[in-house]
Amino acid sequence: MITASLTYLRESDGWVKTVVVGGLLTLLGFLVVPTVLVAGYLVRVLRGTMHGDETAPQFDDWGNLAGDGLRAFAIALVYGLVPAVLVAVTAGLAAAVAGPGPRSGLVVGAVSLVGGLLALALGLLAAYIIPAAVANYAEQGSIRSGFAVDDLRPVLTSGTYATAWVTGFAIILGAGLVAAVLNVVPLLGTVVGAFVSFYAITAAYYIVGHAWGDCRGLELHDGEGEMGAERPAV
Repeated sequence: MITASLTYLRESDGWVKTVVVGGLLTLLGFLVVPTVLVAGYLVRVLRGTMHGDETAPQFDDWGNLAGDGLRAFAIALVYGLVPAVLVAVTAGLAAAVAGPGPRSGLVVGAVSLVGGLLALALGLLAAYIIPAAVANYAEQGSIRSGFAVDDLRPVLTSGTYATAWVTGFAIILGAGLVAAVLNVVPLLGTVVGAFVSFYAITAAYYIVGHAWGDCRGLELHDGEGEMGAERPAV
């Protein structure tokens, strides 16, 4: 699956254009709109791979792409709010108990440590849930499906999804390390790192899409895009 994910883009028609567009959008992600468009592309990746489609989508039909991306972005934002709020509350508590003397410093340190650990744990949990939540949206087409506990729980607690998530995380982490090495040459590293990051996250979502399809027992596309045999549920 790792090999297939890393060749997913490269073995599709027009892959160079896709990587160029995706890399540029990733590079300009600080403008928000490009990030939404990349999110929309990842929804397309999930929607295809959960049905066994091995052909990577292209950047086209920009209106629908933006709509998918905006909904996926909103789903991710909601899940990401909890750790973000916890960080803000921790900072507020630390400021409230701050004062002169060593005892105050110990209390501030304890509050910051506990709050930081909780925020880290919740952040990882959110990162674990978000791909599945977006996959459920990609399957059902409703933003509410991103929060459908009955759909998400059996997938999130399955070994299939857990393995896929860890594998995808490892790919993204590896891309981050490559980008860090490339940053030795500041401008070149930033630019090339954006393209590497786009390629890696696409590969990660390819794996998640397949895992989602396996867990949900979704039908597979045949070679012409028609529905074929149904895969067994995991």
